[in-house]
Amino acid sequence: MQKAIEKCIEVLRAGGIILYPTDTVWGIGCDATNEAAVQKIYALKQSHDKHSMLCLCRDADMIVRYVNRAPGIAFEVMELSDKPLTAILPGATGVAPSLIPDEGTLGVRIPQHDFCQALLRKFGKPIVSTSANISGEATAKRLKEVAQEIIDGVDYVVNPRFEGKPTLKPSSIIKFGEGSEIEIIRQ
Repeated sequence: MQKAIEKCIEVLRAGGIILYPTDTVWGIGCDATNEAAVQKIYALKQSHDKHSMLCLCRDADMIVRYVNRAPGIAFEVMELSDKPLTAILPGATGVAPSLIPDEGTLGVRIPQHDFCQALLRKFGKPIVSTSANISGEATAKRLKEVAQEIIDGVDYVVNPRFEGKPTLKPSSIIKFGEGSEIEIIRQ
C-alpha cells in the first residue's frame, strides 16, 4: 500500500487527479486546496455543480481547519454514525473556491477506510471526493464499472486490491446550520 500512497501524493502535489477506492464507491480526487486541480475534475465529469464534490478529511481536527463555523452537534452526529456520512457544514475556508457553493458551505466526510486514512494522514490536507462517473451517469461502485473516459482522464488509478469492503452506495448527507439546524439531504 505504501507505494500506491506515495504515487498518489506525488500526483496530488503536482496538481493531478487520482481515481481511488473509498469506503463507499470509487472516487475521483485531487488536492482540495488546488483550484486548477478541482477544475480538471469538473471538466472530466462534465459538470460545474458545486454541490457534487465533497472533501475527505482524516479527522475532526482536519475538518475544523477548513470549516470555521460548524456547530458541535455536527461532530457528535458524525462520530455516532454507523455508516458513511457526509456533513455539509457552514464556514468553508482554505479550499479551492470552486468547491464552495454560494451559501459558503463545504461537504466533508471522515472515511472509515484504511487506504483513504493512510493517504489523508500522509498528505495532510483534504482530498476531493466525487463519484467516478460523468455527471448524470450511473455511479461506479467498483473499478470495473468506471467508464474508460474517466480512467483515461485521471493521472493515476489506485490498484483495486486496496478497495477493502466498501458499502457500494453513496454516503448519507446531512446539512448542518450555524444554529444547529439539521436537514437530511440523502439517507
